[in-house]
Formats: sequence, C-alpha cells, structure tokens
Amino acid sequence: MKLFLVDDHPVVRAGIAALVGGEADMEIVGEAENADDALRLIALRRPDVVLMDLQLGDGPDGVAATRKVRALDDAPQVLVLTTYETDADIVRAIDAGATGYVLKACPPDELFQAIRAAARGETALSPRVATRMMRRMRDPGPALTTREIEILELLARGAGNKEIAKALFITEATVKTHLNHVYGKLGVDTRTAAVSKAVELGHIRL
Repeated sequence: MKLFLVDDHPVVRAGIAALVGGEADMEIVGEAENADDALRLIALRRPDVVLMDLQLGDGPDGVAATRKVRALDDAPQVLVLTTYETDADIVRAIDAGATGYVLKACPPDELFQAIRAAARGETALSPRVATRMMRRMRDPGPALTTREIEILELLARGAGNKEIAKALFITEATVKTHLNHVYGKLGVDTRTAAVSKAVELGHIRL
C-alpha cells in the first residue's frame, strides 16, 4: 500500500519512514510539512493512506488538511498520527473525515495495524483514544457546540470578545451569548475558569 506522510517535523517524518520501510506491504510515496504542499503532492502521488499530524505550523492545520484531502477525487484514507488526545481534537478530526486516530507514542505494531485497517477503510483508534471516546459516550458531561469550542480555544489564546468576533465573523453580542451558554454548561462564571474547566475536561488544549 502507498503511504504519504504529512508532518512539520523532518525528524518525525524520517522516523516514521524508517519504521514503515521495514514492512514489505508498505511504501512511502511522498511527504510534506504543510497542508498546501500535501494537497498538491497527494493529488500527484495518489497514495492509499495519508498519515496526518494535527499541528502543521503556519497555514491550515491537520484537521483542515484532512477535510481537503477527503474532498479530492478518489480520495485516500486519512489516518491521524499525533501527540494530541483531547476530545475536541479527536472529534474534529473524525468529523473532517479521518478514518482513524493514532497517538505517536504507540508501539510500531499498533501503528502498522492501524495503517492496514485504514487502507481497508476500517476505523483505527489507539486504545487510549478509544477509551476516551467510550468514556465520552457513557458520561458525555456538558455538551459544547463546535462554535463554543472555537470560542474557548480563542479565549485560551488570550483573545478578547472583539478579536473573537472578528476571527469567527460574528458579532460581539453573539460572542457574549455563546460565553453565557459556556459558563452555564461548565458551571463557571469567569473566562479564566471556563478555559481551565474546558482543558480539565479535555474539550480544548493549551
């Protein structure tokens, strides 16, 4: 099966390529450090599976890249390979079309099994990720909308209401309404407490 690596760290790409090189049924046909190069090369190399990091430095992140890859004609499967395991990251990646979600700390055999499963179009999750998702299903806690999570992520970066409104193309009044909903769901009454609680619950990461 033909694989394509998308990761902004050359050492990580080299390490994955070295691991995969020992598998007779796998071949690296290309790699990229950002979303734009990835999309251009994936369309040319036509891999079966794309191994996608979530954090890609400047430009679109791995979630946005995954969505664009899955929109290509005869799109390859996308297996997210990352260090991040918050609920928000996992849900966003799967919503974008990722077939699986694997952590970089996983053993090589687990990665190989996930790649083969993804190539067959099957869901592949690291055990820790699967455990998080099962826990979320059994005890979902406060259900935040995608917009509320976006606002919390911007809050965590120190953005004020005006900056949030501009970034999300909404009014400041709408930002305030969303924040009131977030406070109620998380049981807090300040911006700092909302960010801390959201991090604690795994909704966002700092």
